Amino acid sequence: MKHETIADAATVGDYIARYLAEIGVTTMFGVISIHNMPILDAVARQGRIRFVPARGEAGAMNMADAYARVSGGLGVCITSTGTAAGNAAGAQAEALTAGSRVLHITSQVDLVYADRDRAAIHDVPRQPEMLRGVSKAVFRMWDANGAVGTLTAAVSAALSAPAGPVSLEIPVDVQRHIAVPQGAVFAPEPVRPHAPDMAIDALAGAIRRARRPMLWLGGGARGATKEATELMKRGLGVVTSTNGRGTVSEDEAANLGAFNMGPEAVALYESCDLMLVVGSRLRGNETRNNLLPLPRPLMQIDADAGQGGRNYPVDLFLHGDAADTLARLLDKLPARLDTDPDFTFDIARARAGAEGRMRAQLGPYSVVADAISEAVAAGGHAWVRDVTISNSTFGNRYVRLARPEQGVHALGGGIGQGVSMGIGAALACTGAQKAVTLIGDGGTMLGLAEMITAVDEGAPLVYVLMNDKAYGVIQNIQDAQYDSRRHYSAIAVPAFETFCASIGMPHRKVANVEAFAGELDAALAGDGPVLIEVDMTVIGPFGEAFAGPPAGAAQKEA
Repeated sequence: MKHETIADAATVGDYIARYLAEIGVTTMFGVISIHNMPILDAVARQGRIRFVPARGEAGAMNMADAYARVSGGLGVCITSTGTAAGNAAGAQAEALTAGSRVLHITSQVDLVYADRDRAAIHDVPRQPEMLRGVSKAVFRMWDANGAVGTLTAAVSAALSAPAGPVSLEIPVDVQRHIAVPQGAVFAPEPVRPHAPDMAIDALAGAIRRARRPMLWLGGGARGATKEATELMKRGLGVVTSTNGRGTVSEDEAANLGAFNMGPEAVALYESCDLMLVVGSRLRGNETRNNLLPLPRPLMQIDADAGQGGRNYPVDLFLHGDAADTLARLLDKLPARLDTDPDFTFDIARARAGAEGRMRAQLGPYSVVADAISEAVAAGGHAWVRDVTISNSTFGNRYVRLARPEQGVHALGGGIGQGVSMGIGAALACTGAQKAVTLIGDGGTMLGLAEMITAVDEGAPLVYVLMNDKAYGVIQNIQDAQYDSRRHYSAIAVPAFETFCASIGMPHRKVANVEAFAGELDAALAGDGPVLIEVDMTVIGPFGEAFAGPPAGAAQKEA
């Protein structure tokens, strides 16, 4: 009778599946378990949402994160209780760092045992505390009556500025409860902080007086493309964090892009008489641990009030949503500011100088960088990157982006997330767009199983695997700082051609960089996932060894 009741009546699991579909969720990622089966059974029966079965919870969370960044919507990940939720924690920390709109639905043991340390299977008595460490907010669904309110609160929190991943615990017995009849479902309207008019007046006055005003755009400005672009057209120069790339097209002459702390940027900043920072924490790895001189006066807009002046003292702070605040600012500015007519040229020259210096550092791999940049621009593809030497050099800056949704990278610096991120990004792509995904051999080992997920799902992506059979950046640091004592940094990797053949993924190998562009074009023309392996052991080293941030930078700050 119990099974008949679940099948014949609407359960909380049924309502969750329906709610997500009604608010526009079309794809979700996760790993099925006895503790989330009531929800996933409903998802399958209703047939309105595509469920992507990842090989592990970490991969599922990375997929949901990248999906949210590329689609601009809500990424949904579902895991089981305890260890399974813990498996997703590292990937969720990445989503938290990036401010991704992710809903993490996880389960909980039967309500009568929850939080009581009764040794129920899968029970982790302090699971909520674990989730709070990697979540913007944590909710629990206590009963069927509160299903609509709890779901609405969780989704609203994930979407509202400042956005971030939200965890929702649903005890397995609550998932099976008969749901209270619910009416129509509507997606919650995100809550956005509203900056005071007087503060916007003060900001507008400062910008009108400036001759060379600079706009620094971070990840929190990704939703303000229209407004930021209009500010650029009225006379502001643009520079971005890596997470803010593409908020203004990098094809614009007045956009320095993410070449934000090299000598060219420093020289440019010295000539500027105002900087407005929007939605950026001015992270240490992009400001030389906050020792990089920035123009004054320094103004800041952020949806997170706690970020005001945190890393640099500011002359004016506005607590507000990026798009709303910039739109109201534009209403108070003339159609064209009285800025230096040479300002745009100077920015373009600074970018050209930075790109030229980078090309010299890349050595033979400048050919790879050029080919990827041209392909991404031509196809409007997503550009996904794991933490590799190639990304730290050219991936984060050189490959030009026209839209913020194109850019996905492991912002928190954890390796091994790119394989899964490529899948989530690919499944969010539309039309002929694909996810060009840069990975390294070391990081790939952490997510290798998810390549099978890519094949199963027919994900439209091209993996570009830079294979030097080592943790390359670690070896460079060991050479630079530890008298070339290369302990623990050489790694064994599989024969990728054999591995790809075993899972049905096309494999292309490049041992001559001049052949890379042709292999990339051919891979992009195919269907489903393809792996291009760049054999760095044959091609040789970069023109200049990349050994990470300078030693002692943090100590100097202290």
